[in-house]
Amino acid sequence: MIPRTAITLGVLAGGRGERLGGRDKAWVLHYGKPLLQHTLSAFPGGYVERLVSAREPDARFAKLGLRPVFDQRAGFPGPLAALEALSAACTSPWLLTVPVDVQRIPDDLADALRGAVARDGVVVKDATGLQPLVGLWRTAALHDAVRELLDAGESAAYRLVSRLDLARMDISPRLLANLNTPEDLQDDAAQ
Repeated sequence: MIPRTAITLGVLAGGRGERLGGRDKAWVLHYGKPLLQHTLSAFPGGYVERLVSAREPDARFAKLGLRPVFDQRAGFPGPLAALEALSAACTSPWLLTVPVDVQRIPDDLADALRGAVARDGVVVKDATGLQPLVGLWRTAALHDAVRELLDAGESAAYRLVSRLDLARMDISPRLLANLNTPEDLQDDAAQ
């Protein structure tokens, strides 16, 4: 099993938030706390560092013990650019990534990923299919592969998975739901 002391946590929170009216998802409140705090509580300490792929500088990141990193490419080219920025900033051999808007993170996810890696890492498959942004990656392999894809004009995270020697950890029937719209947030608050 890969020790946490060899892993950096990377939260993807640098998107445009278009389906939320342009709001920064990191700071959208859910059950009275920002989505970013919910995500961090699912991955308690012990990591080399905690990074956040952010869309702009914000002093609140430091208060949460996060170092923000920013896309190296202009125009918000999507989650692959976030993975590129996170892997470029990562100083450890392994990078655990999770989008800030994942709603149902299993308590044991980080430990399960640490025990399930193939040569280049492991990604999660839930009840709806592959979740290519939730995974544990060998940093060097991730950085090289994502850079090559972006240079070739690719934007789909699924293409990244097919380029690397990754295990697929099936957590079905569990579902990692994403909070993408105001309705998602409203429906969850009512439950």
